[in-house]
Amino acid sequence: MTNKTSKPATKSEPGSTMAEPKLLSGGNPQIAKGYGDEPVQAYIAAMPGWKSEVGRKLDGLIKQTVPNVRKAVKWNSPLYGIEDDGWFLGIHCFAKYIKIAFFRGASLQPIPPGESKAEDTRYLNIREGDIIDETQFVTWVRQASELPGERM
Repeated sequence: MTNKTSKPATKSEPGSTMAEPKLLSGGNPQIAKGYGDEPVQAYIAAMPGWKSEVGRKLDGLIKQTVPNVRKAVKWNSPLYGIEDDGWFLGIHCFAKYIKIAFFRGASLQPIPPGESKAEDTRYLNIREGDIIDETQFVTWVRQASELPGERM
């Protein structure tokens, strides 16, 4: 089905149809760069297996916590930020887990558990069957959204 009659194609819609995304090595969906909710939802829908359900849950918690959140897909990863203030969080699929990057994570309390080569960045990895501490996740999202974002 084409979208030519309803709206023009965007960067998230190569050509006139939404192509089925392929999975890159490690199981990360290849989604064209795009801004807004549509490319993020396409990424989440293309996350393999259990990861898609977790992706929907995380996206919902982020949107609920930061109602004015700005979304985009860049470098095959959903990014979340505040308009004119950069990105505070990114999501990326790997073969056995989902990695959530808090770009100013070293400033969060408590600091998320996963270290990074980037001094400010901290990670939260979610594996199949993990129980997400929603209260802690929402606290980190709220704190991260109030810090200056990463310019990418």
